[in-house]
Amino acid sequence: MDYSRKFVSVNKNREFQYLFKKGKSIVNSAFVCYLRPNRRRVNRLGIVTSKKIGNAVKRSRARRVIREAFRLLEPELREKYEQRYDFVIVARGKTPFMKSTRLYGLMRSLISEKLGS
Repeated sequence: MDYSRKFVSVNKNREFQYLFKKGKSIVNSAFVCYLRPNRRRVNRLGIVTSKKIGNAVKRSRARRVIREAFRLLEPELREKYEQRYDFVIVARGKTPFMKSTRLYGLMRSLISEKLGS
């Protein structure tokens, strides 16, 4: 496994299903985030964009915005928490229209609130 990158992708269907079932969830108008501690040395991110979001251009933008917001947040998570987590972020209708910095602010406040600090 490549640990040189800051985070690794969650990319197996069973991992997504496990997080949907067993993970804690954070819900707001921009996204739904499922998170669960993992036993790896890195935080992992999975992104879900359904066709409800819009056409391929909007879904791709939603993924890019989420990835960038998580990239900004990830160093803070590594520094603040010993435990590493798996995150699955599900885009909602507003996501493609948001800036990554706004999404970062939402992620930061909600995730740190959920993780208890």
